[in-house]
Amino acid sequence: MGALSGIRVVDLSTVVSGPLAAAILADQGADVVKIEPLGGEQLRLMGNSKKPVSGSFFSCNRGKKSLPLDLKSEDGKQILWKLIEKADVLIQNFRPGAMARMGFSDEDLRARNPGLIYVSINGFGDEGPYAQKRVYDPVIQALSGATDLQSDRETGYPQMFRLVVADKVASFTAAQAISAALFARCQSGEGQQIKISMLDALISFLWPSGMPGLAFAEEEDVKQVLGTKDLVFETRDGFITAGAVSDSEWLGMCTALDRKAWLEDERFSTSAARAANGDVRRAMMADAIKDFETETVLNRLDAHDVPCAPILSRATLLENEQIKASGTIERKVYEGFGEVRQARPAARFEKTPSAIQGPGPRLGEHTKEVLTELGLTQEQIDGLLASGVTVHAS
Repeated sequence: MGALSGIRVVDLSTVVSGPLAAAILADQGADVVKIEPLGGEQLRLMGNSKKPVSGSFFSCNRGKKSLPLDLKSEDGKQILWKLIEKADVLIQNFRPGAMARMGFSDEDLRARNPGLIYVSINGFGDEGPYAQKRVYDPVIQALSGATDLQSDRETGYPQMFRLVVADKVASFTAAQAISAALFARCQSGEGQQIKISMLDALISFLWPSGMPGLAFAEEEDVKQVLGTKDLVFETRDGFITAGAVSDSEWLGMCTALDRKAWLEDERFSTSAARAANGDVRRAMMADAIKDFETETVLNRLDAHDVPCAPILSRATLLENEQIKASGTIERKVYEGFGEVRQARPAARFEKTPSAIQGPGPRLGEHTKEVLTELGLTQEQIDGLLASGVTVHAS
């Protein structure tokens, strides 16, 4: 029984921002019904896997029930209303105003279900010149300063994170906000709307460590973190990362690398000095580390309590001793999929454990189940299927 057992969620969202938030809620025990177009949502159609759904769709929709609906039809809208009236949470990530145009205005939602937690995720919020702009992750990265933070240190050429970071940050923000709103409802008895801008979420995520030079207006320094080199060092047979912030860590670094002379260098005598001379220091570290084999240098650094790790590829991380020992990657066998690997729910609850509740659903896999739970008869369900309002996976 997860922490959100008994909570019912209607997920109208698509791709990643929204679906991942709903998947987190499903892991935590919520009953999540995913509403899709009759042909399936966009992420379902992407990828070339021969499995029932793509890997990305599986990860963002695991444990949900699939109900395709034609929301342009009156019958489809009435089914959605039945779901909303019984729901605790509704998640959508359409552009502002789209829900009202579909016939589901904020006012009507509140009137039909005063306790509803209604989550709206979009690119830029409801106001401003970009509010109606179509948006994907790279657009948010471009506007948030992320591409500047990732820029090439030699040329200044902007670079993107090579993953949909804005969507996922918005999803994690939404999942936390939903939990907070459910807690507030326990006290007040009232639902509320939660609006999440992907741009706001990513800037908030980047700000503490990415924008410290913008925090104090009188000391603005936009280059405060941009001059540093990445902590990636080549060894004789691979790559590692290692760093030293405190004096004790710096002592350990110098000792492990047989460079005790660095301890007498005024450029590195304090944490502030080491930060100010970071590029020079890292270049010297790189020159020393390249003379060692990976295992040897990591053992030496570990022996002196210096933060370090091998740099793993996506393939080798599956066999890393720490990742295996902590069970970070779950392996389960599902019919039609074979062995499936998923990152387990990161938050580990003592008394209400989270767990992956099931695979990413086939389109319409749960149509009859959900409609039956809503009180529809078999004759009514057959009529909806025959009229094309919904579909059912055989």
